[in-house]
Amino acid sequence: MTLTALPHRPPTTVAPPRPALPARLWHAAGPALAVYAGALVLHLALLAVMITRPGRTLTDRLTAWDGRHFLEIAAGGYPDAYTYTPDGELTGNNLAFFPLFPMLVRAVHAVTGLSWSAAGIVAAQLALLAALVTVHRLVSRLRTRRTATATLVLLAAAQPMSLVFFMAYSESLLLATAAATLLAAHRRAWPAAGLFAFLAGLTRPAGVAVVAALGVAALLELRRERRLLPGPVAATALACTGTPLYLWWVGRRLGDADAWFTVQQAGWGTRWDWGASLGEFLLRTLHTGEGWVPVSVAVLVLAHLLGTALAIRRPGWPPLAVYGLTVVVLTLAQSNYYHCKPRLLAPALLFLLPAADALARARRGTRIAVLGGASLFGCWYGAYLLTAWPYAI
Repeated sequence: MTLTALPHRPPTTVAPPRPALPARLWHAAGPALAVYAGALVLHLALLAVMITRPGRTLTDRLTAWDGRHFLEIAAGGYPDAYTYTPDGELTGNNLAFFPLFPMLVRAVHAVTGLSWSAAGIVAAQLALLAALVTVHRLVSRLRTRRTATATLVLLAAAQPMSLVFFMAYSESLLLATAAATLLAAHRRAWPAAGLFAFLAGLTRPAGVAVVAALGVAALLELRRERRLLPGPVAATALACTGTPLYLWWVGRRLGDADAWFTVQQAGWGTRWDWGASLGEFLLRTLHTGEGWVPVSVAVLVLAHLLGTALAIRRPGWPPLAVYGLTVVVLTLAQSNYYHCKPRLLAPALLFLLPAADALARARRGTRIAVLGGASLFGCWYGAYLLTAWPYAI
């Protein structure tokens, strides 16, 4: 009797059960939802307490200043001519504001039937929620999940002027489109990356930072593959059309190719000056020490520069560094109102990562204490500028 060897079969392995859908959703969006809810409650509570002037409400404050321009565009569209003062002097108008956020407000108004003010606030909340979820996923891929959660708290509550993300402003939408672009590029989902970068270009002038970041990501991909790939090239080409398309439309509407720049400078005095006005502001303010808001803005600008420098020194993913650095340069190298600088820097993201990394390594008690104290200050600072400070933010 001969024994016939049976064929060798590898041991079977049973794949671990896939988590239920609610668990997967919470893992993906839970930290962002929790941070959003906590930051929203803290922002609104402090803002409500600090509103003391008669006739002012939470809705009024959350739609103040630039928010009113966005709501006017959503409700009535853009003007079709230059605007002049009663003395015949050229002034700014709503054409200075890019169209994507008003389009979102109009969509929310059409779907929900809310008032224009409420629709503007809701639109900002939707954009912020999308931004926080996407930022958490992006930073989790680039760093750790703990760093990502700390980044969300710093972003939505602790950094001064984080309140702007909850207002009817377009910063939350810029952050959402920027984070979505970077995440899609990191995953090599080039059609999505190109689309989101195109939308960023229609959101704010700083959308060019998103386009630059996508361009760097595309170059890295071409270099890695050592051949010309249609995906990255097409995505970058699409991204480059967003801002020029709106500028062209404004120029065609007013019959002047430089119309948008003319409106912007006439209304807000914004021009490229290589940081000369900022340098003068910092030297004057730090020398005299006059005024709580000027001094605090000067300190915050320096803190942003320090955080950005520390982030760039650490090896990381170049497109994120390009995005953050470009936002910082665009904000600080132009001659606009100094008290708007913290708001314009808020979506830069990059400068928060060194602090988030340090907090992720700290003990749990230390992390909670630091983030809690910083959030109280950040939310208070935004509420102060929105209630006691008489000028636009």
